Amino acid sequence: MASTAALAADKEPPVTLNKCETSYGTVALVDGDTQGWTKYGLSSPRELIAAMARESGCFALHDPASGKPATFLMNVIAGDKEEVDQAIEKAKGVAMEGLVRSGAASGMLRGIPGGGSMLGMFGGFGGKKKVVAAGIRLISPANGQTVASGSGEVKKTTISFGNGGGTIGAVASGATGAAYAGSKDGQMLIEAFVKAFNGISAQGPSLASLVPPPAPAPAAAPAAATTAVDTKMHAAADLKSATLRTVRAGTALTPTGQRQGLFVEVQDSFGTKGWVSVEDMR
Repeated sequence: MASTAALAADKEPPVTLNKCETSYGTVALVDGDTQGWTKYGLSSPRELIAAMARESGCFALHDPASGKPATFLMNVIAGDKEEVDQAIEKAKGVAMEGLVRSGAASGMLRGIPGGGSMLGMFGGFGGKKKVVAAGIRLISPANGQTVASGSGEVKKTTISFGNGGGTIGAVASGATGAAYAGSKDGQMLIEAFVKAFNGISAQGPSLASLVPPPAPAPAAAPAAATTAVDTKMHAAADLKSATLRTVRAGTALTPTGQRQGLFVEVQDSFGTKGWVSVEDMR
């Protein structure tokens, strides 16, 4: 008979949702080809994954009305263990093949928490006993390549959905989440997705390096200046240079921001650009 200590060691600790101190960007959620949730009469888990993104703080949900592209596409799949293995393996074929061949993948993944297990995941789990499994792929919208993957498999759920269930309860609070939490298969899928999401969030340092820097704020338009006296616009910052045009007192000119000595470069309302003495401006 197994000892009490041995039985306790075999029991997995309850799964919890990882939290992130900062968001790694926005995500647009899409269903993958392997939609095993339909086998259990359940709808798409996108609402569940959206709740995980919000509760974890790891990602913000993309707002199509913003006019800006999402930082990542988040592709979700579920099914039995073998189906998810095959879907992830297919992702490896199209996104990681070049890195694996060049040897860059192993070096890159060694710097990522959980990177070694990610390579193992790409190689397949093996085993004959079917379990409920889920996978999440983070895809770059710019080139369609998978930049991070996470997976989870569950034989028996460790999550308690009673008394609010902590962060898991918050994830399952929506209509879709309630439907999942209302069945044993759905509860197992929730846990599998939490594990898959945790696998993605654990790669945070790598994800942060993939987020493009924010576009610089547009420079403020230079204030218009006015000539104080009749003057001349020169081709260069030199009174001896060619005269482009004469300028009457009170003419509005726009400085370009360039200055050389006592001359400032300006542009008139016709688009003519030249140099005027700062002593003739006000």
